[in-house]
Amino acid sequence: MDFYTVVLRRSGVYWVALCLENGLVGQGSTKDVAIVKLREAIGSFEEECRMGENVYNEPLSIRELHEFLTIEGKEPVSEELELRAVHA
Repeated sequence: MDFYTVVLRRSGVYWVALCLENGLVGQGSTKDVAIVKLREAIGSFEEECRMGENVYNEPLSIRELHEFLTIEGKEPVSEELELRAVHA
């Protein structure tokens, strides 16, 4: 895949990047660091998918996205969110 769709949100003092195509996450002290960590995870995951047969690889469900957006409380987060295309 040429690019992935990523949702970025703050979680405490960290940024978390969530890939919608496979559910992988990266975390860092800045948006850029979170994306770098996510790219590393995607690279490792893609390599494992090429080598293994029994690797679960499905897009994130709406329920899982909702959990990500509400993980720290019952209400959707009102903090900054960002949607990006990431080339990995």
